[in-house]
Amino acid sequence: MTCVLVDNEIARRIATYATSTRDPKVKVSQTVTMVGSGVLSPRVAAFSSRGPSTQFPAILKPDVAAPGASILAAVGDSYEFKSGTSMACPHVSAVVALLKSVHPDWSPAMIKSAIVTTASVVDRFGMPIQAEAVPRKVADPFDFGGGHIEPERAVDPGLLYDIDPIEYTKFFNCTLATLDYCKSYMGQLYQLNLPSIAVPDLNDYVTVQRTVTNVGGPEATYKAVVDAPAGVNMFVEPSVIKFTRGGSKSATFKVTFVGRQKVQGGYTFGSLTWLDDNTHSVRIPIAVRIVIENFVADTS
Repeated sequence: MTCVLVDNEIARRIATYATSTRDPKVKVSQTVTMVGSGVLSPRVAAFSSRGPSTQFPAILKPDVAAPGASILAAVGDSYEFKSGTSMACPHVSAVVALLKSVHPDWSPAMIKSAIVTTASVVDRFGMPIQAEAVPRKVADPFDFGGGHIEPERAVDPGLLYDIDPIEYTKFFNCTLATLDYCKSYMGQLYQLNLPSIAVPDLNDYVTVQRTVTNVGGPEATYKAVVDAPAGVNMFVEPSVIKFTRGGSKSATFKVTFVGRQKVQGGYTFGSLTWLDDNTHSVRIPIAVRIVIENFVADTS
């Protein structure tokens, strides 16, 4: 039995032809591989896992996107086309290995930060990356996190968001058992120094703190570029951070979110980008949900 897979649009055309023609005919041609500038890519596959994290909504997931559809993979002594996280993971792992070889002193959190903050949210034509859905839509942080990985940019990210391993240990312990500090700690997970911000419970206002480490030139000035989530006012203080030769390599800033309307809403998305005078663009994704009734949830 022969099976041919087509998308919804082609299926509609086939159905229309079959029902409008007295003697419909089918011709099956050999497979044609499309390459080059005419292919719309990258885009988020329909099977790709989506956010938010229902168990820990204050941690934005996914982190980043990588090639994972129809990847030519080694299987035994041959090759097969495979799709899924099992294909995307090796791409990210390879980038991590390359970054570690170039920057052996970077922590795992710093490497993750470099990958997330330099990821691309546009395709090679400069158009927003799309996500497969019904219908297809513009991808948001719940589709691809920071965006699609860009290894060459990740080598020189400019700024990094590092995390003390103790904070990871606290989080891990609280996922396993109820400790005295866990209730308040888990309620403030958006304060983890991640290269992303997720605020699932914005009632009046929320202030989030982040610290960045300069890994670029010894002297640099970064200015904040704010893309506030819809329905939310977003303020960054300070909006300019400076690094001087011989001075501290780290800088702390605060981001305050204020709901413009008292409406029980779904998530809206934005970003915060730090730009210097050279080539560094350090972008983190943001997801915010306004809540006026704590007993009502919207995880869509």
